[in-house]
Amino acid sequence: MNQSDAYNLCCKYQGRKVIITDNRGRRHIGRITKVDNRKVWIMPDDVGSYGIGFWGYGRPGIGFGYGIALGVITGIVLSSLFLF
Repeated sequence: MNQSDAYNLCCKYQGRKVIITDNRGRRHIGRITKVDNRKVWIMPDDVGSYGIGFWGYGRPGIGFGYGIALGVITGIVLSSLFLF
């Protein structure tokens, strides 16, 4: 997925729960809280999701969540399509 497509999908799904796959095969599950021209910010929804990378996770006041560079995103899907 190119950076422009990733940016457009992130803008479209902002505020919704998604599953983002990066170029290392890691899955990031959470709600998109912010999108800029370089990163998408995702807020993890629950403690049990170990595929999120733990960047700043669990600390109080993490604000927008953690950032994922748009250039490393290989896939974005709405999690409601796969999770109950």
